Amino acid sequence: MKQLLFVISMLVVTFASAQTTKTKMTNAPMVLTTFDTIKLLAPDTLGGKPLMQAILHRKSDRQFDTRNLSLKHLSEILWVANGINRTNGKRTVPSAMGLYPLQTYAVLANGIYFYNPKKHQLEPVVKGDYRSLAGKQTFVDTAPLNLLFIAKARNANDNFQMAMMDSGFCGQNVYLYCASEGLKCVVRAGAKEVELLKAMNLGENYKFILAQTVGY
Repeated sequence: MKQLLFVISMLVVTFASAQTTKTKMTNAPMVLTTFDTIKLLAPDTLGGKPLMQAILHRKSDRQFDTRNLSLKHLSEILWVANGINRTNGKRTVPSAMGLYPLQTYAVLANGIYFYNPKKHQLEPVVKGDYRSLAGKQTFVDTAPLNLLFIAKARNANDNFQMAMMDSGFCGQNVYLYCASEGLKCVVRAGAKEVELLKAMNLGENYKFILAQTVGY
């Protein structure tokens, strides 16, 4: 019996140690050595604080650490912002008539990436540090992540009203996730739009809608 209890206790210790190591690894800051497709992790839908606790702690911050986000946090931020959560292709955010007019981009220290919700991955758009174009406040220059919500006109008369409405849902999802995970974020209505869209090689039929800075 003593031997059995000893074996069980050792297994528990080993499992706990493995879980701690796994947590440290998944929360380690990303090292952006290459500008290539970033395969994102599946979201941990059982993690984080309860919804009411997240709402209680939801707030805006304007001071951010310069260290990169972990792959886990980056993956889950993109998923809650505009990812797919059902087998029929519907998203984590509502959209009138299911049009989903918003495209989501991630501005990291080494370049701008397009978020592909179907493949749940970040695809390179333009290499280089373009964070200063993602906003007009100085903190965006060194924050690890600036999300961009950009819409493409459906026709010549598109006033982007639906895209602007949808961006509110995306931004609030990110706010609640950050509150749940102890991250900092702030939503922003401004960016250096002309320079930004030019750098991304997006034409006049694209419009910047909203930005959101995220970090530690």
